[in-house]
Amino acid sequence: MPSEPDRRSRGERLADAADARLPVLEAGSLLRKAFPEHWSFLLGELALYSLLVLVLTGIWLTLFFRPEMREVVYTGSYPPLRGVLMSEAFDSTLRISFDVRGGLLIRQTHHWAALVFVAAIGLHMLRIFFTGAFRRPRELNWVIGLTLFVLSLAEGFAGYSLPDDLLSGTGLRIAQSIMASLPVVGTYVSFFVFGGEYPGHDIITRLYPVHILLLPGALIALVTVHLVLVFHLKHTQWRGPGRSNANVLGKPLVPQFTASSAGLSLVVSGVLVLLAGLAQVNPVWNYGPYRPDLVSTGSQPDWYVGFLEGSLRLTPPWETNIAGHTFMWNVLLPAVVLPALLFLVLYAYPFVEQRVTGEWHQERHLCDRPRERPVRTGLGVAGTVFYGVLLLAGGNDIVAQTFRISLNTLTWVLRVALVVAPVAAFLLTRWVCLALVEAERHRLDEGEPTGEVHQDVTGGYDSAHHPVDTFPPGAPRRPLTDPRTGRPSRTPRAPARRNR
Repeated sequence: MPSEPDRRSRGERLADAADARLPVLEAGSLLRKAFPEHWSFLLGELALYSLLVLVLTGIWLTLFFRPEMREVVYTGSYPPLRGVLMSEAFDSTLRISFDVRGGLLIRQTHHWAALVFVAAIGLHMLRIFFTGAFRRPRELNWVIGLTLFVLSLAEGFAGYSLPDDLLSGTGLRIAQSIMASLPVVGTYVSFFVFGGEYPGHDIITRLYPVHILLLPGALIALVTVHLVLVFHLKHTQWRGPGRSNANVLGKPLVPQFTASSAGLSLVVSGVLVLLAGLAQVNPVWNYGPYRPDLVSTGSQPDWYVGFLEGSLRLTPPWETNIAGHTFMWNVLLPAVVLPALLFLVLYAYPFVEQRVTGEWHQERHLCDRPRERPVRTGLGVAGTVFYGVLLLAGGNDIVAQTFRISLNTLTWVLRVALVVAPVAAFLLTRWVCLALVEAERHRLDEGEPTGEVHQDVTGGYDSAHHPVDTFPPGAPRRPLTDPRTGRPSRTPRAPARRNR
């Protein structure tokens, strides 16, 4: 039976044909999505592949680890601890390290991957901050990235505490003191988490599902949303010829970027395994099982929580008794209030800066060079110095012993530095940024000296210059920055001239 003729207009038929091809075109455009070529854009991938190694090694470790605080007598193959009473958690950690084939390698790979994962997220966030890649329309990705950093800190501390050795037990004791410092509810929070009076019998059992299920699930979910937004939004890029807010120049997703990214994943995995095989980390057998009446000498947490340790060590012993309640300011302020304020400032910064500069209504897809934003760069360096002083204070006893100096003197020096050093760092960084911009403006205006000197008819001398022809990534081809404010000029100046 002959089909009924299509009575639609030619425009309607073309529209339907275009709609039918739309999924194919969208898939093709997705595969051709461009990713800029610069090493600083690989920091996020470094964190992603470290997380992948963490997940794979963590799954393997769950097959052998027993998250129990029930006490047993160790009968494994490590002679110095045979016959010692310890928890099942510590016993299984020793068996993974000494009795399971390849166990120590996998365990140390897991630990190194955790350290690299947190470090990569931190460096990635610093790159985002200093280049202004948090501005519209990427504010949500900044919030997600910062939340990933907070969750990675919690995940790292939970995993660090699971072996129930003397060092991790000391960290849990500090965590319990922080909980107890909360006004009014501190005691109840501590009892709930530890299952009774410290050290309780449930903390390892409760930390285990948090470490292997709750926090990894949240991390993977947020990483997925983060990647979806990266694909949905245009990728940031450095300024350069042919680059603008309307395009992205770089490798297409398939095949160039996929190939280089796969190569990076293999390199990251190989380096982590190499570190695990050559560099010892967290030798729990040296610390022994945890006992509440003992504290390991020279206790140092993993670097990412060292700033909390430093803030606790620098705060004077302030306490206040009000209506029968003791407010432990020496714990509450450095371990609860300070981190809360720090992350609150970081969460709010993109929105505050865009309001102050008037850029909140404009999309920004080109990265700033740090020198062109002296105030933001100064604030970032000041925050980094503040963190560095706290991190150094977290090991003040080791520093004092190593360099044979007074621990009390070093503590007071670090207390003064915590206030003075960030301010000095801000002023110095701002001055350096302005000086670099002015030097670059002069170079673009005058050109590069050739080393030749000419004498004019009046007897005067002048050095010869030739136009600038080499530019680092992101550098302007003409002066685009006001050296007084550090903001991009609205009206570009004339191209560089050649002086004779």
